[in-house]
Amino acid sequence: MLRDKSLIPLSRRHQRALALCVRIERASPIAETDLRVWQKEVAEHFRVEIGIHFAAEEQVLFPAARRFPELVALVEELHADHGWLRWRFARAEAQDLSAEELLGFAQRLSAHIRREERQLFERLQELMTPGDLATLGEGLDTALKDVRQACALPNSATRLRAGE
Repeated sequence: MLRDKSLIPLSRRHQRALALCVRIERASPIAETDLRVWQKEVAEHFRVEIGIHFAAEEQVLFPAARRFPELVALVEELHADHGWLRWRFARAEAQDLSAEELLGFAQRLSAHIRREERQLFERLQELMTPGDLATLGEGLDTALKDVRQACALPNSATRLRAGE
């Protein structure tokens, strides 16, 4: 299903987070010597984008979705994922993730995003009126106004090389 314009700002940020996940998965197993720079990049990604993205979902998107009884359980699961992911982001900030944990984090973040896109967003577009979607989009635009427009780019140590 074509993404409604009200949800496109979230979907764009999802694409950038998925790109980070793919890079982590392709680089795995991450050498101990590179683990520090990978964790620094993950923490920076949270600081400049994902933390604000999570807050926008929790303050605007999830309350709108909870209005539909069939979405309540999904929203609760997605919200619980945010807690798990925040903890991993904090551990990355503290340089406290192993290479295996970093890979598990990337896999969980990727699965979380795909559930939002394929289940929550699709269902919201079916259940909400065009006016409700427009109102949702306005609320998301306001909540996301502080997200930096530039995406976090890989540094020289975390940039994948040809063939990876």
